[in-house]
Amino acid sequence: MNQSHPIIIGETNTQFIDGDRSARYPKREEYVDSGIMFLNGESINRGTINKEAVNFITEQKYRDIKKGRIARNDILLTTRGNGIGDAAFVTSNDKGLINAQMLILRADNKDIYAKYLFYYITSNSLQNYILNFASGSAQRQIPIRDLKKIPIYLPKAQAQRNIAAILSAYDELIDNNQRRIALLEKMVEEIYREWFVRLRFPEHEKARIVKGMPEEWRFDEASKFFNLAKGRSYAAEELTDDTGHMPFINLKSFNRGGGYREDGLKYYSGQFKPEQVVYQNDVVMAVTDMTQDRAVIGQVARIPALGEKGAVISLDTVKLIPKNVHKTFLYAYMRYSGFANFIKEFANGANVLHLKPDLILQQKILISPIPLQNKFAQIVEPLYAEADMLGKANIQLGKMRAMLLPRLISGKLSVEHLNIQFPSGMEEAINT
Repeated sequence: MNQSHPIIIGETNTQFIDGDRSARYPKREEYVDSGIMFLNGESINRGTINKEAVNFITEQKYRDIKKGRIARNDILLTTRGNGIGDAAFVTSNDKGLINAQMLILRADNKDIYAKYLFYYITSNSLQNYILNFASGSAQRQIPIRDLKKIPIYLPKAQAQRNIAAILSAYDELIDNNQRRIALLEKMVEEIYREWFVRLRFPEHEKARIVKGMPEEWRFDEASKFFNLAKGRSYAAEELTDDTGHMPFINLKSFNRGGGYREDGLKYYSGQFKPEQVVYQNDVVMAVTDMTQDRAVIGQVARIPALGEKGAVISLDTVKLIPKNVHKTFLYAYMRYSGFANFIKEFANGANVLHLKPDLILQQKILISPIPLQNKFAQIVEPLYAEADMLGKANIQLGKMRAMLLPRLISGKLSVEHLNIQFPSGMEEAINT
């Protein structure tokens, strides 16, 4: 096939596989703690499946549903809802089903290498092209018939392999850093649980325990320890990819289960108030949720270094303003104490859940003395600093990858005759 002439993706051997929409479709009450993955848009993070963010169904439920089963080398595309256009590449043989908001693209590796197709779809130009097809007022969606009209340039097979190998090398570096970040965050969680759940904090032997908690600890309304600042309402046209504007923190900035998510960061070009700006180590909470299982509402994220100007928060979030509490301890408490699972039960709404800030401030929380909070912060803040440094490195790697991707896809950088060493496991993946 000649790269100078595009073809229509629907004319290739690529399969477009929809999820099941019958009466067998898994209901929320059928989810289990572990089992077969039932994927949704929130399960996609930086082009991969985030297994900590998936729902699970039983093996029997999986056997009952034949449609929408994933396989290794599949491309998962979110075609409805908040994450429309997000894509992930399946790198394992794990069983799983997609939900009704997703689509599977399955290349046969004869005319299109699957990993090349994934990178092609995730390029900015193709993402914009895809989003132009989005329609619907209540919930945006991309029909399969329109996806099949996407033009695609196909270089020779070796060039496709080389392009995929180059970009995969960047992804491996990013993934390695991401695993190190997760390990650092896990260390912080373990320290928090050891000190404030198991009560094995420094000099705990000297503490007097009254009714199951140290005597000096306070159990009081959240309003005694922090205030809340509401985020900014916005119009879609005020969000941009132009990094000259302020970074914008919205629901996509939260991982399911809490924590900050880099993927999909947008920038805000509208007006805002000073109290709607957050800086490094500030704590924000999601107060709106559109996920089926209330996975985001009530969760908190710690803001990494996003520049001296800070970032603007959306109306879907609130900023926690500490008083009589250390900010680092407050984040750990809100993240690991189970508060998010508790507070989300107060959310109301039909398709979109809302959590009133006043209800958050009325809840009672357990706070340890300031000196102990300070000791905790002294230990864990270096871990957060290292995680932020790795996050910055990933941002730079992502920018380099983003600059390379369109040049490779367009053929401006010729790679057909390069002798490229494939990243570990990729050669096997391409040929399966």
